[in-house]
Amino acid sequence: MNYTFTAEERKEIIALMNREIIPAIGCTEPIAVALCVAKATETLGCRPERIEARLSANVLKNAMGVGIPGTGMTGLPIAMALGALIGKSEYELEVLKDADEAAVEEGKKMIDEKRIDVDLKYNITEKLYIEIEVFAGGASAMAIISGGHTRFVHISRCGEVLFSAEAATSESSAAATEIKDPELTLKKVWDFAMTAPVEELRFILEAKRLNMNAAHESLKGNYGHAIGKLFRSESERNVMGDTLHCQIVGMTTAACDARMAGAMIPVMSNSGSGNQGLTSTVPVAVYAEQIKANEEQTIRSLILSNLTVIYIKQSLGRLSALCGCVVAATGSSCGITYLMGGGYEEVTFAVKNMIANLAGMICDGAKPSCAMKCASGVSTAVVSALMAMNNRCVKSVEGIIDDDVDKSIRNLTDIGRDAMVHTDAMILRIMTSK
Repeated sequence: MNYTFTAEERKEIIALMNREIIPAIGCTEPIAVALCVAKATETLGCRPERIEARLSANVLKNAMGVGIPGTGMTGLPIAMALGALIGKSEYELEVLKDADEAAVEEGKKMIDEKRIDVDLKYNITEKLYIEIEVFAGGASAMAIISGGHTRFVHISRCGEVLFSAEAATSESSAAATEIKDPELTLKKVWDFAMTAPVEELRFILEAKRLNMNAAHESLKGNYGHAIGKLFRSESERNVMGDTLHCQIVGMTTAACDARMAGAMIPVMSNSGSGNQGLTSTVPVAVYAEQIKANEEQTIRSLILSNLTVIYIKQSLGRLSALCGCVVAATGSSCGITYLMGGGYEEVTFAVKNMIANLAGMICDGAKPSCAMKCASGVSTAVVSALMAMNNRCVKSVEGIIDDDVDKSIRNLTDIGRDAMVHTDAMILRIMTSK
């Protein structure tokens, strides 16, 4: 039975997608830290003499080894310095887009003078938590982001609280109340993607444009481990051939190569992650182009993929020990299955096949080698779609798969959100003790 959406329900889902699918430059964790520094600096009213960051373990893990756009450098200190020097909070996840060589040199000076401190925030349960305090001339200001990469929950200056999310949500006005996300199931995701007026969904083409551009730009350079270029090279074709499968993997990993290396190339993120945005968009776009899908088919496949990712992330959370490629590639497998001519049943098969294969892939921080995990996820997405179209699906007697596809998704997210907490802690201990 198909779900019939009212105009208001469609509006709510589109608003959700527009909140979760936004442009970003660079890895979202260090960029969110830079954003928080920018807000604290603006609140202070002058350039800080000293910056202190207190971060949750997951933010710290994802920010340690990734390139910072426009700097040729890796890690948090330069991102924090630039957040103070040139960051504008109004840019959100594009906060560092005004970075130039002079700002980078000034940032290096701040680092050399040991004016930037980074510590772990203890005794918190929120996995995405960023607390920044800046100091200058006897004054101080603090900004806190929690629960979302651009979600400020506290702003204060010299101890005076200027904004508190807790206070705001206790007020009676509707404008002060936090927006409640619409409740989704995979069937609702499918029905929305298939039945909403295509004119209302055309916004998703901007995600295709940005993320495909990132892939093409990456192939012009030599970013990270250059895995995308490897897939498009003659040596690769001699081993694997010039197949559509290899084109899908190569283009997606190329975009990931550039992003993880710190290229100043904007991408469209999904649920707070640029890699999730790339992995839920590029494979579907490449497949659609190769089969010469029409615009409506392309739009609906991209909506299906991206909204599936948002749905899964609703229960998994922004950050976890589970690699986001698992989630994002699950979305792209759904989009590809639809483009292959599959219906809702085949999409459920693809989701179950993905969960059965990639459920244990750990997240050990954002870094250039994320492109390898991206390759694994996207490759599995194609295989899972092909299996689904041949009526092959992992059964409920196998592992964590349930007959109910939504329960299968919950099994995956329960493991990633709760059961892998100790895995997360061990990963961080290993990363920080090297």
